[in-house]
Amino acid sequence: MTKEVRVRYAPSPTGFLHIGGARTALFNYLFAKHHNGKFIVRIEDTDIERNVEGGEASQLDNLRWLGITPDESVDIGGPYAPYRQMERLDIYTKHAEELLERGIAYKCFCTSEELEASREEQRARGVAAPTYDGKCRHLTPAEVAAKEAEGIPHTIRMRVPENTTYKFTDLVRGEVTFESKDIGDWVLVKANGIPTYNYAVVLDDHFMDITHVFRGEEHLSNTPKQMMIFDAFDWEYPQYGHMTLIVNEDHKKLSKRDETIIQFVSQYKELGYLPEAMFNFFGLLGWSPEGEEEIFTKEQFIEIFDEKRLSKSPSMFDKNKLTWMNNQYIKKLSLEQVVELSLPHLQKAGLLPQELNEEQQAWATALIGLYHNQMSFGAEIVELSSLFFTEEIVYNEEAKEVLAGEQIPEVMTSFKAQLEALESFDPASIKAAIKAVQKETGHKGKNLFMPIRVVTTGQTHGPELADAIALIGKEKAISRIEKYVK
Repeated sequence: MTKEVRVRYAPSPTGFLHIGGARTALFNYLFAKHHNGKFIVRIEDTDIERNVEGGEASQLDNLRWLGITPDESVDIGGPYAPYRQMERLDIYTKHAEELLERGIAYKCFCTSEELEASREEQRARGVAAPTYDGKCRHLTPAEVAAKEAEGIPHTIRMRVPENTTYKFTDLVRGEVTFESKDIGDWVLVKANGIPTYNYAVVLDDHFMDITHVFRGEEHLSNTPKQMMIFDAFDWEYPQYGHMTLIVNEDHKKLSKRDETIIQFVSQYKELGYLPEAMFNFFGLLGWSPEGEEEIFTKEQFIEIFDEKRLSKSPSMFDKNKLTWMNNQYIKKLSLEQVVELSLPHLQKAGLLPQELNEEQQAWATALIGLYHNQMSFGAEIVELSSLFFTEEIVYNEEAKEVLAGEQIPEVMTSFKAQLEALESFDPASIKAAIKAVQKETGHKGKNLFMPIRVVTTGQTHGPELADAIALIGKEKAISRIEKYVK
C-alpha cells in the first residue's frame, strides 16, 4: 500500500470494554501492524448523559492488558491530538457552519413531539422505517431568522441529496449499495451544539488521515450518511470493512443482557484468564487462518493476518473453546506463574490467609501444582481444590456406589492403621502404605484405590491419590476414615 495505513478503534466511554469492542480493536490492530501502519484509539465521548465513570480507563487499560497497544491515544498523545471528541467541538462547529452557508445543511426547529407525531403518522400509513418529513427543509432565511429571534431551539440537519446511489466495496462483504431516498434528512448537530456520531466521526477520520475502518455490521447502515459528509467536502473515503455479528451458542445475537456469556474483558482478567489466550481467542472470532492450527502468538497473528479471510457468517462465541485455549496457555506456564495466577483466588474465597508463612506457601504451591495441567482459569482452583477445605464430606451417588462394596470396611480399617504408623507423611510413604494394604487384604486395582480415594477425598476422580492424601494431612485423612468407619 502506497499510503501509510492508519486505523482507529473509537469507543464510547458509556461502558467498559466489551468482548465485541475488544474484537473490533484487535482486528484493526492486526491489520495496521500487518501493513506496518498505525493503530489509533480515539474516544467518542459526546453522549454525555450516558458516559460512565471509569469507562475510558476500562477501554484503555484492558486493551493494553490484552496486548493491543495503541500508537496514538488520549493517554499517550500523538500528532493528531486531541483524541477526545469533546475536545474537538470547535472543528465540528466550524464545518457545520460551512455546510449551512453552502445550503448542504439547514436548521430544523421541530420539537420532539412534532417529530414523534410525524413518525406515528408514517407508521399508520405502513412505513416500516419512518424518516424525517422535511418540514423545515424549505424554510426561507426570513422564517429561520424569525424562529431564532423567538429563541426556538434548533438542530442542524443534512440535506440528503435526491436520487443518489451510494455504492462502495466493503472489505468483508463486497459491493454494497444504498439509495438516498431511503434516508431522511438526518441530524448533524443536536440542539445543545454537540455533534451526532455520523457527523463527528467523518471529520475525525478525515483529519486523522484514517485509511481503513473495520467495525461491526451494525454500522453498515451508517456508511451512506458518512459518505454524504465526505462528498460534501470533496474528501476521500476510507475503505470500510464491516465484521459480522458475534452470536451465542444458540446462534442469537450476543446481547449485553445475555447472562450465559461473560461480557466484559475485565471480568475475564479478574477470573484469571491469560491475556495471550484471550488475544488468541478473539483473533479467531470471525477470522480464520489457512491451516488447522489454532494457537498463535501475537507476532504470528500479525504476520499471517489477511483481511480477505474475515468471515462473512456470524461468529459463535464458544465458551468451551475459550476455556480449552486458556488451559493450553496455562499448561505452558511455570508452577510459580500458575501460583501467582491462582493463589489470590483461594485467598479471596477465604480458604487461605492473605499473608502466608513459609510452610503455608509450600503447601499452597503443592496444592496448585496438583491442578496445573487441569486448570482452565485461575479462579477455577477454588472449585477444583474444594476437597482440601471441606470439613464434612457429602458423598454423591457415584461415591455411594463405590462405598457399597463389601470389601470397603476391611480396606479402610487396614489403611487407617497403616497411616497411623507412618512417621513421614509424604506421597512416597503413602504409596507404600497403600501397597501394604494390598498385601494384607488381597484387594487390588479399583477395589483398593477407589474406596481409599472416596473416603479420604470425597471424590471418585481427582489428582494423584498419594499426592492428594499427603496434602490433606495425616490428622484430617485419619479423621475422615474414622467418620466413615463409624
